[in-house]
Amino acid sequence: MIEGELGVKLPLGKRYLLEVSEKVTMSLEERCQSIELVLSDVDGVLTDGHLDFDNQGIETKRFYIRDGLGIKLWQKAGYRFGVVTTRSSQIVKQRAAEMQISIIRQGAEDKLATVREIIKQQNLTPPAVCYIGDDLPDMPAASLVGLGVAVADACLELRETAHYVTTAPGGRGAVREVIEMILRAQRRWDDVVQAYRT
Repeated sequence: MIEGELGVKLPLGKRYLLEVSEKVTMSLEERCQSIELVLSDVDGVLTDGHLDFDNQGIETKRFYIRDGLGIKLWQKAGYRFGVVTTRSSQIVKQRAAEMQISIIRQGAEDKLATVREIIKQQNLTPPAVCYIGDDLPDMPAASLVGLGVAVADACLELRETAHYVTTAPGGRGAVREVIEMILRAQRRWDDVVQAYRT
C-alpha cells in the first residue's frame, strides 16, 4: 500500500481516478479519443452568422460545402452529429434532412439543459461529446462536454474557456476542421478518406 496525496491508501499496481478540487488537465488528443457525438450551434458555426431575408420575409442561410462533407465523413465513420440552436427556421430543418442529421434541437433557449437531455437520450456521457459554439449562450454546454470548441471568430469569453479554438471562422470550415482533428486523433481519418483515393 502507498499513501496518496489526499491521504488515501492506494493498492500498488492499480490506478485510481481521484476526484480533486483542481481541474485535471487532459491533452487535446486525449479529449478527442473519446468523442462519439459532435453537437454544433447553427448561426455563427455552420453559417457565418449573417441572417438574410427576402422581400417576403423568408430567412435564408449559407452553409459551407466542406463542413457538409466533414459531417458526412463523421457519419461514415459511424458517429453521430447534431445541431442545437436557439433560433428556429425551416432552412435548418431542410439542411438537417439533406445531411441525414436526426438530432435537431431548435428553439433551445437553455442549451445546457438541451445538451444534457441529448446526452442522456443517446446513452452517452459528457466526455464522449464535442460541442462547437460561437457565443455566450454556448459557454455552459461547451464547459460540460469532453471537448468544448470555439470557432475562430467566437466571442472572447468562449475562446478563453474552450478546450480548442479553430483556425477557421464559423461558416467557413470550422466544423470540418474539428471533425478532421478528432478523426486524425482517433487514427480514423485515413480510413474514411480511402474511398476518395481510388
